[in-house]
Amino acid sequence: MTEARPSPPPSPSGVTPKKLYGALALAEMVTWALLILGMVLKYSGTTEALVPVFGLAHGVVFLAYCVVTVFVWVNQRWGFARGLLGLASAVIPFATLPFERATARRGLLEGGWRLAPGGEQPAGPVEKLQALCLRRPVAASVAGAVLVAAATAVLLAVGPPVPKG
Repeated sequence: MTEARPSPPPSPSGVTPKKLYGALALAEMVTWALLILGMVLKYSGTTEALVPVFGLAHGVVFLAYCVVTVFVWVNQRWGFARGLLGLASAVIPFATLPFERATARRGLLEGGWRLAPGGEQPAGPVEKLQALCLRRPVAASVAGAVLVAAATAVLLAVGPPVPKG
C-alpha cells in the first residue's frame, strides 16, 4: 500500500502556484505582443518611441516569469524536461500561456505551496531557500524584485540583444 502525500496547506493570501504562474504567463505573452507592436511601428516608419518602453516591460516580465517558473518547478516537483520547457517557452513569442494551460490540464499546477509553514519539510538547499521565501513572502517578493531589477540593469548596460542599425 502506498502512502498518500499530505496536501499542502492552503495559502493564506490565496496566491497558489496555479494563479501566480497563470498571471505571469499571461503578462509575458502580453508584453511580447506589445514589443512586437512597437517593432512593427518602428519598422513601418511610424515611431521608434515605443520599442524601448515595450522592450523594457517585456524584459522585466520575461525575467520575472523565469524566476517564477523555477519557483513553481521546485514546488510542483516537475521533471527536468518540464522545467526546461517552461523556461524555453518564454523565448518563443506567445508560448508561455499555452505552456501554462497544458501544464494545468495535466494537473501539474494543482495544490498550494508544499513547503509553506505547516507543510512538508524542505530537502536540500533549493527547497530550503523556497521554504524561507514562503515563510517571509513580502521579503522574498522584494528580494525577487531586486534580483529582477539588478538583472535588468546589467542587461541594459550590456546593450540590446540585436545590434543597432
